[in-house]
Amino acid sequence: MIELRDVHKSYGPLEVIKGIDATVNKGEVVCLIGPSGSGKSTILRCINGLESYQKGTIEFDGIRVDRDHRSIVEVRTHVSMVFQRFNLFPHRTVLENVIEGPVWVKKEPRAEARDRGLALLERVGLAEKASAHPGQLSGGQQQRVAIARALAMQPKAILFDEPTSALDPELVGEVLAVMRGLAEEHMTMMVVTHEIAFARDVADRVLFLDGGRIVEEGRADEVLVRPQNVRTQDFLRRVIDHV
Repeated sequence: MIELRDVHKSYGPLEVIKGIDATVNKGEVVCLIGPSGSGKSTILRCINGLESYQKGTIEFDGIRVDRDHRSIVEVRTHVSMVFQRFNLFPHRTVLENVIEGPVWVKKEPRAEARDRGLALLERVGLAEKASAHPGQLSGGQQQRVAIARALAMQPKAILFDEPTSALDPELVGEVLAVMRGLAEEHMTMMVVTHEIAFARDVADRVLFLDGGRIVEEGRADEVLVRPQNVRTQDFLRRVIDHV
């Protein structure tokens, strides 16, 4: 579904991705972990064309990702992204936020988009908030709306960029519960996260990044419970007590 081959990305003289090779298969959940500044979020932004990359290739479902080519519109139609800071429109209702993409990007009839939007809000436990505005919701509720908005596009894959890092600890669980449900339904997901327990329980594979490179990768139980690389061991020792 997603393939990166020798991808390099620089901001001026600063190279932040240094030759990444990675794949995500259909129905697979792949978590990216690592210290801040290791290139995790930049990889996601390159996959959906929010950032350009200088070398290598990225393909989504056989389509080359190039933010300067018209094919990027098709890629973005099939790849949704959930951001750290929700990115909801504050002046629009919850339901309007959810249906805007299908109506304006995919040109779906508003009534059809509205019906599916209400069903998606029910799915994330927020049907009663359809007429509310984002400012009236908690952070956890706003992030669940953002997930419903992503699903409204009926994507083939969803990219999650640290979806719980801006939330108070007591609100994290409600967002992770929705993501667990998506994983159980075999939604293809690529997740940048610091929630190690979530990655261990839900991910099919984990990629540990450091300094713009994949230092270690493998099955979640292998990388997170029995890491082989010293850098991975050191990182995990800092973030969880039992590794």
